[in-house]
Amino acid sequence: MSQFYSDGFGNEFSSEDSRCPGSLPEGQNNPQVCPYGLYAEQLSGSAFTCPRPANKRSWLYRILPSVKHKPFTAVPCGNLTENWNEVEPDPNQLRWLPFIVPKSTEKKVDFVAVSGLHTVCGAGDAKTRNGIAIHVYTCNTSMVDRCFNNSDGDFLIVPQQGEILITTEFGKMMVEPNEICVIQQGMRFSVDVFGETRGYILEVYGAHFELPDLGPIGANGLANPRDFLCPVAWYEDRTVATGYTVINKYQGKLFACQQDFSPFNVVAWHGNYTPYKYNLNNFMVINCVAFDHADPSIFTVLTAKSTRPGVAIADFVIFPPRWGVADRTFRPPYYHRNCMSEFMGLIKGHYEAKEEGFQPGGASLHSIMTPHGPDADCFEKNSVAELQPERVAEGTMAFMFESSFSMAVTKWGLQTCQRVDKSYYQCWEPLRSHFNPNWNNPILV
Repeated sequence: MSQFYSDGFGNEFSSEDSRCPGSLPEGQNNPQVCPYGLYAEQLSGSAFTCPRPANKRSWLYRILPSVKHKPFTAVPCGNLTENWNEVEPDPNQLRWLPFIVPKSTEKKVDFVAVSGLHTVCGAGDAKTRNGIAIHVYTCNTSMVDRCFNNSDGDFLIVPQQGEILITTEFGKMMVEPNEICVIQQGMRFSVDVFGETRGYILEVYGAHFELPDLGPIGANGLANPRDFLCPVAWYEDRTVATGYTVINKYQGKLFACQQDFSPFNVVAWHGNYTPYKYNLNNFMVINCVAFDHADPSIFTVLTAKSTRPGVAIADFVIFPPRWGVADRTFRPPYYHRNCMSEFMGLIKGHYEAKEEGFQPGGASLHSIMTPHGPDADCFEKNSVAELQPERVAEGTMAFMFESSFSMAVTKWGLQTCQRVDKSYYQCWEPLRSHFNPNWNNPILV
C-alpha cells in the first residue's frame, strides 16, 4: 500500500483529502451542515434492503452535488452497442488479430469517443439487469473536461498496451498492463493516456464482482483481499466556463449533459462501494502437483455470480506464470466443449496452447459447446515431451472472460473491425489419428 491507496477488498473505507482535515462528518452520515460547507450524497450499489454482506453504498462529501447539470441528450454510440441481433449467430471458433489503435497523427480518439469503445460480443439486457458485454478500447488521447459513468453495470478494465490514469470521484488510480481495475455501476471517471493505448473491458449487468469462494483450498490463496487497492480522496474545485461533459451509458445507449464544474469535487468519502485495482502478479497460483489437470476455475480472480449456485454471469480468469509438474499428463489445456462461453485475450507473451497466431492485443471466442483445444503442433510436441518440472507461461499473461451466457458477436466484431482471423480453424487441420487397436499401453502392462 502507498499513500495513494487503501488496501482490502469490500472493506468499509473512509478517506478525506489532507487539504481539508476533518471533512468527514463524525458520528453521522448526513448532518444538517457538513464540514467545510460540503454537500452529502449517497451512492448506492445495492438495494437498501440487501443482506448486510451484500449491501454496497458510499457517502460522498462534495463541493456541489451531482444533480446540478443540464438535461441529458442522446449522442452517437459509435461501435458501442447492446444490439445482439445485428448479424446472424456464428458458432465457429473465432480469433481476432490485434485490434488496431488509431494513430494520434491521423485522428485524436479518447476512451469514450465515437471510435474509442467497441463492443465485440455480449448477451442479455441492461434493462432487466441480467447480462454481459465485452468491449475493447483503442485510444490515443486523454479525456479533457469529459467524464463517463455507466448506469448499466460494472466495468472490469484490462489494459494491454499503455498505462491509464483513471480519475474517479473517490480519487486517482494508475493502472498498468498486467493490472486490472473495476469501476462499479454509477461511478464517474475520466481516463488519461500517454500514447497509443489498448485494452479489454468486461461489463456485467445486475451483479458486482466478488472474490470466488475457496472451499477446500482454505482461508488463503488465489487473489488475496489485502492485495486490492482502493484510491484515497482527491478533489479539484474547478469551474469549467466552456462546459464539462458528463457521458452516461444508459440502457445500452450514450447520453451527454453539460455542467460548469468538475465532477471530481469529492473532498471526503466513506463506505464499501468503491473503485479498485489489482496487480495480477500478486495472484497466488494453485496447480496440480501429482497428475492430470485441475479445471481452470482454480485461476479465477473475480466472479460475478448468477442466481444459480455455482454458476457465474461472468468469471475473470488468468493463466499466469507457474510451475508445471504433473506426471504422466498431457500438460497443456485439454480438448474441450463447454456449457460456458470462453472469451480469451492476451496481455503479453505467448499462450501455451497456441504459440502462433494468438497475439497480444488480439482475442478469441469459443462459444457454448464449440470445440476447442491445443493446436496440432502443441499436441504433437507435448505428447512426446520428456516430463520434467518446468516453468509454464513465463513472461506471459493470458486471461479469460467466461460466462454462462451464449454470447452474440456484433457486426463490428465480425465484419467492421476487419480483424477476424479467417484461417483460425486451420490450426487444427493437421491433427491426425493415432489410433492403433493393437497398441499395448506400457503404463498398464
